[in-house]
Amino acid sequence: MTLRRYSRTPLIKGGTCYATPRASYLVYKGVESGLISSTIYETTEGDRLDVLAGRFYGDGRMWWILAAASGVGWALQVQPNTVIRVPDIAQVSQLVG
Repeated sequence: MTLRRYSRTPLIKGGTCYATPRASYLVYKGVESGLISSTIYETTEGDRLDVLAGRFYGDGRMWWILAAASGVGWALQVQPNTVIRVPDIAQVSQLVG
């Protein structure tokens, strides 16, 4: 059995979409345009996107949503004082997929 890059990433939108370049772009543009509401979190020393996703969404595998919304790329670790946008997961699910 061959594992694909996103095979262990949880699906959203009723199980139809997950961390693909298209989904990431839609999340970024949705937050930028105000179509997806978000809150702001400023990172501190040692913050990681997977840990933050666990805190905000209850699932660390949703880190890609924070990365996409914030335009920080695909690194799990971020520098202190980085502004992270935390989008509303229900709105993300409606838009992506």
